[in-house]
Amino acid sequence: MCRLLSPVLCLVLLAPVERVLADDVTGHGPLHILPDEKRIELLPAGTLFLLATPEVERFLDALDGEPPDWPTVYGHGHHDPGHDDRLFALNRERDAKRTGNPALSQLLTFAWIGELSRFDPVLGGYSVSLGPKFISTRWGIVRFKPEEAPGNLLVIPDPTATDYLSAALQQTGTVEIEVLMTGRLIPDESLVYDFSHAEEGQGLIMPVVRVERVDFLHHPPRQ
Repeated sequence: MCRLLSPVLCLVLLAPVERVLADDVTGHGPLHILPDEKRIELLPAGTLFLLATPEVERFLDALDGEPPDWPTVYGHGHHDPGHDDRLFALNRERDAKRTGNPALSQLLTFAWIGELSRFDPVLGGYSVSLGPKFISTRWGIVRFKPEEAPGNLLVIPDPTATDYLSAALQQTGTVEIEVLMTGRLIPDESLVYDFSHAEEGQGLIMPVVRVERVDFLHHPPRQ
């Protein structure tokens, strides 16, 4: 997760998140221990899973047609006097053309990386540190961005999984989970085009999602 980020930014992203969702969305929930193919059973019918490159590329194709001409927009880089103006114009042009696109109302699910850490015996669950996933596509690097990041996350495991999780935490100090966030793109400025700060000239696309629910998933250990 940290390979595209500076060490300082990575530490910030992996720190426990403090912002909260809307009142009707909770950051507390059970930990589902399921294989990948069972993830879709957790969510409402018709939900579009945007967890891998092919699905993300098809969704971007439906929204904006074709990738930007990144070399032209980038020009001579961040110190190019016209760089910011070209990037601003790209975003405004794409926002306008996207108006009314039915893909904007599609219920979708994306994933961030979570890590279980401290067990709270009072609340009966594990606190979660959270950070984004980066997906390489022909459009550029895609990083989904919640309009409001889920905060104060608490995973409540099934009693049958408590011993396994406790042993894993004692052995490695952390347990990685998938934090599935489901919602819809915000009506305005639903995709933000930018450039990666880790790789010069690499396009970065951030779909901005208004999150409606959060689910916690852990892949069962291999036997």
